[in-house]
Amino acid sequence: MMKLMKIHHIAVICSDYERSKDFYVRVLGLTIVREVYREERDSYKLDLEVNGDYQIELFSFPNPPARPSYPEASGLRHLAFAVEDMDEAVQHLIDNGVEVETVRIDPFTERKFTFFADPDGLPIELYES
Repeated sequence: MMKLMKIHHIAVICSDYERSKDFYVRVLGLTIVREVYREERDSYKLDLEVNGDYQIELFSFPNPPARPSYPEASGLRHLAFAVEDMDEAVQHLIDNGVEVETVRIDPFTERKFTFFADPDGLPIELYES
C-alpha cells in the first residue's frame, strides 16, 4: 500500500498575477519562497509557504479559462486555512477590502468557519482550530 506523508503543495492559476500575488502575500500573509518567470511559457510561478509548512504554487498563464461555476464544479472545491482567532482573521480580511461570508459553526466539531474568495473567485475557507 502507498503511504502518503503529507500534502506537498497546492497549485492555483490566476488571471492577474500581480493582483493575486498581492492578495496571497500582503492580505493572507503567505511567505514568498521563490518567484520564477518561465519565458518559454510566458508564465510566472510563485512558491508561497504557509507558516513555514505547506506550499502554494501561484501560476500565471496567458488567457487562462475561467472557472466553470462557483463552487459546485467538479474538481477542487476550495482551499482551507486553519486560524487561531476567527474574529481577528475576519476583521483583517474586511480591513483589506475582502468580502467575507457570515461566520458559521460546524455542527460536528462546533468550530467557527467562514468563506471568502481570492481575486479570481476561488473559494477559500478559514477554519478556527
